[in-house]
Amino acid sequence: MSTFLSSVAVLLSTLALGCSGYVAYEVFTLRETLNATNTNTLSNTTPTQVPSSTATISTQPTASPPPTTATTSAIQPGQFMQPAFGKKAEVELLSAKRIKDPETGNRDVINVQMRIRRLATDGVVGSNIISIASTTARNPDTSVTYKGVALDRSTGSVSLFQVRPQASADAYIWLRVPDGVNNLDIFVPDTAAFKNVPISL
Repeated sequence: MSTFLSSVAVLLSTLALGCSGYVAYEVFTLRETLNATNTNTLSNTTPTQVPSSTATISTQPTASPPPTTATTSAIQPGQFMQPAFGKKAEVELLSAKRIKDPETGNRDVINVQMRIRRLATDGVVGSNIISIASTTARNPDTSVTYKGVALDRSTGSVSLFQVRPQASADAYIWLRVPDGVNNLDIFVPDTAAFKNVPISL
């Protein structure tokens, strides 16, 4: 009886060993098949091209717009300066700009702005007065003379006696000049003439 049981045990052990070997063989075969399938899949797949993250920067300079050319000339600082009362004072034209007459709406008025600077420390008397209201202008092409619009459209007069040495006083006058005149000779009383002064718009 014991011999029979021993034989059955050996037989069962042999069957178990055989089954384990078969299972191991099947697992090995399945693993090899999967590996081969994955290798073929990877080799047949076209890699996706990743776009470069580096942007191309143009080194060519951007063309700048051409500078705008002014259609009218303007007086530059220090461009028109003349002595007054000999060397007691100096008159500088600041601007000569065409404006619209508020009463008529016509652009036949020139606003002339100037600066009177006292140079002399002594020798200035009470009669050294520049009458801004008496300023006139002349067309350098036709020699036609133009006068002020009205007395209340000017500073009136500037007394050098009331201006301290090296100090200055600003003044203005409106001159009646027809539209289309672009340059003027300007005559301020007791001051050297200003020639060919440009009119700005």
